[in-house]
Amino acid sequence: MGYGLLLGCFGVGAVLGALTMQRARARWSTEVVASAGVAILGATIVATSSLHVLSALGVAMLVGGGAWIIFISLISALVQSLAPDWVRARVLAVFMLVFQGSMAAGSAVWGAVGERKGIPTALLWAGLGTIATMALGLVSRLPDATADLSPWNHWRLPAILKEMGPGLDDGPVLVTVEYIVDRQRVGEFVEAMHQYERVRRRDGASRWGIFHDTEAPDRYVETFLVNSWAEHLRQHDRQTLADRELEDQLRSYVRGDPQVRHLIYARPSE
Repeated sequence: MGYGLLLGCFGVGAVLGALTMQRARARWSTEVVASAGVAILGATIVATSSLHVLSALGVAMLVGGGAWIIFISLISALVQSLAPDWVRARVLAVFMLVFQGSMAAGSAVWGAVGERKGIPTALLWAGLGTIATMALGLVSRLPDATADLSPWNHWRLPAILKEMGPGLDDGPVLVTVEYIVDRQRVGEFVEAMHQYERVRRRDGASRWGIFHDTEAPDRYVETFLVNSWAEHLRQHDRQTLADRELEDQLRSYVRGDPQVRHLIYARPSE
């Protein structure tokens, strides 16, 4: 009965935390709210290691439930809002795999510690470890506003000769993009291109590279591979408005329009 009451307090705390989350987000940044939730949850775990009175444990569980739901809700919402439509299901699947797998692994680890060193010791160090994870905010902060992931289909579809029209399964496809770069902006262009590599790879490219012509110092060629012609066509739908700023920056270093070519792997006839 006591264990059931504690779980009930945790559930009530989760409901109260959900009700107060919007107010907290309106007042503080996402990073502050999430870090506070982690810190409070860690503190309640530490408190449970030394409390033995049911009423005091109930209060600790009430507070811990509120902190837990605030953190979980924020992270789940961010994962969904930061993923483009075309890959959201896969992102959520990976997130759930990592999240549930980590909970299972953590349960096994702290269960083993509790069996060997005692439950109070396991709870104490689990709580301190939870609080210590706040340091991750110094390395990678949670964004306050998500990027605009609306589709931005601005690429010109490839011009194809009728007699050379590839099948959807043909490939791999080698895409080359030729840029004529202002010589005074070469360094900035190359740096921006290496940032743009992440966009290309995210949208399905592999073996990406940027090369310069030894006979024409202002000529640079970007190359990447795509598994099939169908996959390359999908790339045209995967760019988002959030990519526009970086692409506009690249275009500011270039004279004229880039020249795009599509080369499909030539297989020997059977």
